[in-house]
Amino acid sequence: MIFRLGYVAMTLNLEDASPSSTITATAFNKIQDQEARMNKLRKIAQKNIRNSLRILIYNKATDIKVYRFTSKIIPLATHPLVQHWDYCSELKDEFIEIGNFVKENGFRVSAHPDHFTLINSPKEHIFYESLKDLEYHANIFEAMGLEEAKYKLVMHVGGVYKDKKTSMQNFKNNFHRLPDRVRKRIILENDDKSYTASEVLELCKELSIPMVFDVHHHKCVNNGERIEDLLEEIFHTWEGESWPPKIHFSSPKSEKDFRSHADYVQLEEFLQFLQAARLINRDFDVMLEAKNKDNALLKLSSELEKVGYIKKINTATFEM
Repeated sequence: MIFRLGYVAMTLNLEDASPSSTITATAFNKIQDQEARMNKLRKIAQKNIRNSLRILIYNKATDIKVYRFTSKIIPLATHPLVQHWDYCSELKDEFIEIGNFVKENGFRVSAHPDHFTLINSPKEHIFYESLKDLEYHANIFEAMGLEEAKYKLVMHVGGVYKDKKTSMQNFKNNFHRLPDRVRKRIILENDDKSYTASEVLELCKELSIPMVFDVHHHKCVNNGERIEDLLEEIFHTWEGESWPPKIHFSSPKSEKDFRSHADYVQLEEFLQFLQAARLINRDFDVMLEAKNKDNALLKLSSELEKVGYIKKINTATFEM
């Protein structure tokens, strides 16, 4: 069983490398000249793309092949103020460069649309705003030349809206309303308050969507199901996909603030999960959602190297 570690969006080991620089709508509006406004936006986006590529180059040097892009590469991308901006065409060369680097080096990249992306909302305007955000993410991947079936968008089911059964049905109905280019990228994750892993698994099986198992979220909300009883079925939802199953892993910040992510991953918690995964004996990838990003990955890597029954292949890849 081989597993790989990845991290989210931002490295702490490069200077001035934020891929999420932005400008507020208020500040954007204060720039009187239209050409100057768009030039400001363009320069921020170019810097974000350039820093995303710098991060991938760093990841290649450290053998980290699993990475989640920030959702903020293009500032104000879904805002009405810039709805006519064809950023994909204007930044075509920059996008193609980063997409080629991803493909040439075998990176598994993804994105995670924000929490306000709720396709199961009973309100049509929220569905359409959510669709706009999903299409933005699809635009980015397409501009990079990353084919839809392979590079995914992680989503939560959404709100409960006082009736979980109806809300799950709303998700199914609205999922089928999404354009093919968006729908084929969607993978679903259990959350920390509303939808348990078993409920999300039910949806994934019915809709043929791969499921990302968030271990921390499962500990926050469940109906007594053991990880060992869920994991094989969850991994099975990845049959026919280009990549192995993926999980999310983080440790709680504290007993009092259990839902928040800690700076680092607790080794003992991670080893407990590995013992459950070992029963299935299937390769998988791990997106670490620790606050200290790649430093948390590097710390966990050094700790795993000292575990006698785990073989370190490289910085982010291990065999058990």
